[in-house]
Amino acid sequence: MNGDAPLTGLAPRRAAWRVLDAVRDGAPFERALTDALADLSGPDRRLAHELAAGTMRSAGVLDRAIAPYVTRGLESVDPSVRELLRLGAYQLTALDRIPPHAAVNTSVSLARESPHRKAAPFVNAVLRRVAEGAPRVVPGRASHPGWLVTRWTRQFGSTDTARLLAWNDTRPRLVVQPARWSLEQLATAWQEAGIAFEPAQFGAGLMPDRSRPRDLPGYDRGGFIVQDSAQALVVRFFGLAPGAVVYDACAAPGGKSIALGREARLVLAADRSLERVRRLQTNLHRAGSGREFPCVADAEAPPIVAVDAAILDAPCLGTGVLARHPDARWRVRAEAIGRLVTQAARLLRGAATTVRPGGLLCFSTCSLEPEENEMQIDRFLSAHPAFHREPGPAPSELVTAAGDLAILPQRHGMDGAYAARLRRIG
Repeated sequence: MNGDAPLTGLAPRRAAWRVLDAVRDGAPFERALTDALADLSGPDRRLAHELAAGTMRSAGVLDRAIAPYVTRGLESVDPSVRELLRLGAYQLTALDRIPPHAAVNTSVSLARESPHRKAAPFVNAVLRRVAEGAPRVVPGRASHPGWLVTRWTRQFGSTDTARLLAWNDTRPRLVVQPARWSLEQLATAWQEAGIAFEPAQFGAGLMPDRSRPRDLPGYDRGGFIVQDSAQALVVRFFGLAPGAVVYDACAAPGGKSIALGREARLVLAADRSLERVRRLQTNLHRAGSGREFPCVADAEAPPIVAVDAAILDAPCLGTGVLARHPDARWRVRAEAIGRLVTQAARLLRGAATTVRPGGLLCFSTCSLEPEENEMQIDRFLSAHPAFHREPGPAPSELVTAAGDLAILPQRHGMDGAYAARLRRIG
C-alpha cells in the first residue's frame, strides 16, 4: 500500500464521519468508534480515531472557522453535512501532515458517495474558503464550553485551568490492570510478543504501546481489564481486607468489581439497568474471578445487608474523564450538577444501610466538581454520625487535608477521580 494512502484515502474519513453522525444521534463515543473502525487497522485506524476525536473536541472552534462561509448560517445546514464540514475543517486547521487538497477532495468525494451528494459543490466551496483563510486550531478554551472554563478558573485558577484544558485535548494512553493474570504474567507475555510497555504512574497498571486491547496477549483469557491508573488507585484507597463480602452498588461495566473480586470472598455486583447488567456479565465472563455475582437491583433499596464493604461509584458529571470521551464536553450541562448531587445522595444513603458495624462505605466519582465530591461527603457525615472518614492507602500527594483521595489530570497526568473511605462505628 502507498505510504501516503491514509493521508489521502477515503476509508479513515468515512469511518470518522460515521462516528460523528452516530454520536450526534446519541451513541456513546466509544461504542460508535468500535463499530465504525471494526474493519480498519494500522495507519487507517489511527487516523480515523484522530479525526473523529479531534473533530468532536474542536467542534466549537471549527464552527467558527466554517460559519463565515455559510451565507444562511450553520444551523441551516443538514446535520450530517455539518459534521462533514467540521471533519474537513479539522484536517485543514489542526493537522499539518494532511495536504489541504487531500482534506478538501476527500470531503467532497464522501459527500458525492453519500445520500448528500447534492451538497458536494457546497462542501467544496466552503472548505476551499476555509483552506484559504482559517487560523490554526489552538486547543484549550475554544474546545470547551465557556461555562465550564469559567467554573474551573474560579476553582483552580487560570494556570491550572489552562493545563487541564490542554490535558483534555490530548489522547490518553491505554492503561490496563491485572485480572486473571498478575502484572508479572502480563509483562512476560508482552515481552515475549515483542510489545513495548511501561509502568503507569504510582505502579497502577501497565501502559502498552498499542491502542487496541484485543491486540494484546492475555485479552482473550481475561488476563487484564482496561482501567486507568486513577480508578486503580481508587480501588487501592478503599483498602478492603482479603476475604471481604462486598456490595458494589453501581457496578457496570464491572472494572471495580473485577478488581475487588481478585481478593474478596464475594462481590455482589449490582446495577439498576438490565442492559448495563448484561454488559457487566459480559465483562465478568471474560475477566472475572468467579466470585462476582451480577444482579439487577435498585441502589436506593439494596438487596443485601451487613456487608464488610459497600462501594458506590456514583453517577456524576464526569468532568475528570473528558480527555477519554471527546463527545462528553459538549453534553455536560451546568444545570445537571444539582440533579446528579441529589441522585448520588440518595444512592449513598441506600448504600450506607448495607454496611455492618465496623464495615466500610466507599464512595467515588470521576468528577472534578466539589459539589459532587467532598461537599457530598461532608453533608452525608453531618447527617450520619455513625460514619467517619478513615483514609486508605494512597500516595500522600493524592490525599486531601480531609483524608479523601483527589486525582487531578492537570497535576497528576491521569484521569480525574475522587474517593472517600468511611468507617461505620456503630
